[in-house]
Amino acid sequence: MAVTIRQVAQAAGVSVSTVSRAFTAPDQVQPQTLQRIRDAAAKLGYTPNPAARSLRGGKTESLGLIIPDITNPFFPPIFKAMQARARRLGYTVLAADTDERESDELETITAVSKRVDGMILWASTLSEDRLAELAETMPVVLVNRHVPGIPEIQISLTAGISQAAEHLKAYGHTRCVFVNGSRPELSRGKSIREAFEAHDLSLVEFGPYEPRFETGVHAATLVTSSDATAVLAHNDLVALGVLHQLAKLGVDVPRDVSVIGIDDTLLAETSTPSLTTIRISAQELATHAADLLLDTIGGRAGGRVVEIGSRLIPRSSTGPAGR
Repeated sequence: MAVTIRQVAQAAGVSVSTVSRAFTAPDQVQPQTLQRIRDAAAKLGYTPNPAARSLRGGKTESLGLIIPDITNPFFPPIFKAMQARARRLGYTVLAADTDERESDELETITAVSKRVDGMILWASTLSEDRLAELAETMPVVLVNRHVPGIPEIQISLTAGISQAAEHLKAYGHTRCVFVNGSRPELSRGKSIREAFEAHDLSLVEFGPYEPRFETGVHAATLVTSSDATAVLAHNDLVALGVLHQLAKLGVDVPRDVSVIGIDDTLLAETSTPSLTTIRISAQELATHAADLLLDTIGGRAGGRVVEIGSRLIPRSSTGPAGR
């Protein structure tokens, strides 16, 4: 495993922030301390985060937004709302896509960090140590990822998922499928399992897969070979893939199978049938994320966690259990 900045700090007998300054601003560290840190790093084989090495001083009046997949229709409204909020406060927003790959995320952070005063990292793939190291070098806010001490926007699906389970139960469903697009460190699957169990609904889980349209296409075939009468997808993009493939297979939605997504993107309302989904307010989320990052830049955030809620939006893709 890669050596972390925390291990170097422990070996050198200094704080993590001092190690960070030794690599990003060595002129601000006492020569003896600097040498001790460099010796410890060499002995342990530590390689500094490239993002940390590339940071520069001075204000840019720009905020970074690092998202996992720009093709997901959930993110453009987030960017637009965040940009509007930032403009009112005298900032611009630079957005970049990581394609949900850790190597791409590191490269993206390195490039964007030179141009912004702070960053919002969405569902980051980086390790906790890497994120802690980055947060020592510049203001960072996490969304859909928890690392102690780093400011965070937490999307709570508890209410929306509970409403979805109650909605399916009222329609007579008892056997459901969850198409999981979550990575292990994200809690979406856990919340869904707990809510469905509380409503006495059996739940079969497919995945985890990547949270893409193609995942829904693949999962739809698995759904038809199961005895499930309802599907809850990781997000709207996956749910739309399920709808697309079920239609190709001649499965009627919602007569044969009900389908629910998560996010409430524009495509959810315009799909055929229109998609029942769990709404997460893009406007609320983006506004709070921008404000929290600016508080972090100003040293006012600490490790604050801001929670954004959710609710079910029933549409045409759910109905009485048909099988």
